[in-house]
Amino acid sequence: MPNLPVLSWDFNVILAYLFGIVLLYLVGRVFLMPIKFVFRLIYNAIIGGIMLWGVNFLGGYFDFTIAINPITALVAGILGIPGVVLLILFKVFIA
Repeated sequence: MPNLPVLSWDFNVILAYLFGIVLLYLVGRVFLMPIKFVFRLIYNAIIGGIMLWGVNFLGGYFDFTIAINPITALVAGILGIPGVVLLILFKVFIA
């Protein structure tokens, strides 16, 4: 019968594996955060575009429209209804 090698787990090896797993987790979190941020910006821009489309639909009866572009969609999407009100006030008083 052949002699099988005895596997001995040294404390340093266990510590190195744990450090590697924690490091892999942290690196994964660092790369995942920007992707979530980009998807959140895209989602907010879509919601803002829908809100601006509603303003333009109702404003069409009063000859009032707001251009839908990435900047106005992001302002409306990130700030929500106050952002839409801000864009309306900007259009009325500035432009």
